[in-house]
This record gives sequence, structure tokens and C-alpha cells, in this order.
Amino acid sequence: MGEEVYLLGHSASEEQRLVGQAEELAVEADWLFDQLDVRPGARVIDLGCGPRGALEQLSARVGSAGTVVGLERSRGTVEMARAFVAARGLSNVELMEADARATGLPPGTFDLVHARLLLVNVPRPEEVVREMMALARPGGRVASHEADYTSHRCDPPCEAWDRLFQLYEAHARDCGVDLFVGRRTHRLFREAGLTDIQVRPLAHVYPCGHPRRDIFARFVKNVRTALIEASRIEPRELDELMDALATHLAREDVLVISHLFFQVWGRKP
Repeated sequence: MGEEVYLLGHSASEEQRLVGQAEELAVEADWLFDQLDVRPGARVIDLGCGPRGALEQLSARVGSAGTVVGLERSRGTVEMARAFVAARGLSNVELMEADARATGLPPGTFDLVHARLLLVNVPRPEEVVREMMALARPGGRVASHEADYTSHRCDPPCEAWDRLFQLYEAHARDCGVDLFVGRRTHRLFREAGLTDIQVRPLAHVYPCGHPRRDIFARFVKNVRTALIEASRIEPRELDELMDALATHLAREDVLVISHLFFQVWGRKP
């Protein structure tokens, strides 16, 4: 399943989820960019930017004298990003279709190299990290916002959630994807040569009505076909589990705990 794997796929519903995610994570992104001191005139790149990513926020920070490159592998997603950039009039944003592991861009040409929730969805994350380091200029910054599924649970517990997570984790593992990569991103970057590394952990709770409350259910829907085709579960049982999970999450006394997120940043020597 190697080269083409992006765990969550590129369905219309997933692309729309990513659009919403950009809004949901905007405050956290702004906090990170404040630490990085992104200045007017800077040249920055957002790897795996999806249909929106942090393009608008970075565009505002680098100003008319700066440049933002948004890189995404899926052609359809790149077209969505182009439409977003055009609609917002982001004249300093360029978009390109390429693999984050081997962008083909000149090394050492960016003041900031950024990726968000990319490593947790692709195999061989260390290759992406190495490319991020290569793209940064000497003295430039590299920053990552990644997830670790270790805390993503609900309380009271739910048997349907637990069973679905077993299926999802097995599917991810077979795709070569590490759902717990967040905890080791600091190490991946350190081994790639990043210095002055800083780490900020983040976790949230999602009460009833929160837009990310059902995010795990949406992830399972994204891989539904793959789970069935791999004979991991019969369609009827999967539907029953999803219905049971939806019923559980509709209860006001149920709290959903987010992934454990790690913002990691540092400087290229």
C-alpha cells in the first residue's frame, strides 16, 4: 500500500473536514507562529497543506514581500486549495502538487518549513522530516504540529469505540502508519539535525456540540471500504458498531478526550 498511502483518503467529506479543521486549529497555529517570529518578507512552506491548511495565516504574516508555498500530493486537493487562495485574494501564496518526502524544491531556501497532522497519516514519516530539514535555510525554523492517539478516548467508555479503534489501528499498521508518532516527533527532528528544540503538548475535551466530538467516527467512515475489503469486519457488524458509537456520543454525560497533540519546533544549524 506504500507510496500512495494517505490514511484518511481524499473523499469529499474528508476534504470538507480539513477545511473545518483549519478554523478549529487556527488559535493553536497562531500561537506556534508567534513563537517562530514569522516576519514580513519571509519565504515559508506548508507541507501537506490540504485544501486550506495554514496558508491564510502564513500569508498574512509574511506580507506582500514574502512568499508562502503550499504543497500537497493530491491533485484534487491542490485544486481546492487554489480555489481557496483565489477566493481570499492571497497573491503571495503559490501551490504545487508534489510528495512531501521528495518535493523537488531547491534545498536551503525557506525561512520556515511547517507541517501539521501529516506525519500521523503517512508511512515513513522520517523521510518527510528529512525533507523538511533539507528545505530550511541554515538558521531557519522547522515546525510540526502532530497527533498521538494515546489520549483519544471517551468517558464513560464505549465498547463500540474500543472495537472500532482496534480495527482502525490494525488498518493503520498495515499501511505503515504510526498513530502514536506525535510522542516521537521531537526525536525524529533531533535525529535529522534540528537544534534548540521546543515541545508543547496540547489536549482538549469535546463536549456535546463540539465540531470535533465525532472525529474518530469520521475517520472510521473514511476507511470503511478498506476495512471491509481486507475482511477485517462484515458490513453489518461495522454498521452496528457505528450506530452504537453515535448513540453513545449523543449522550450529554459522555466526554470525548482529544488526541494528544505535540507542537515541536527548532532551528536548523
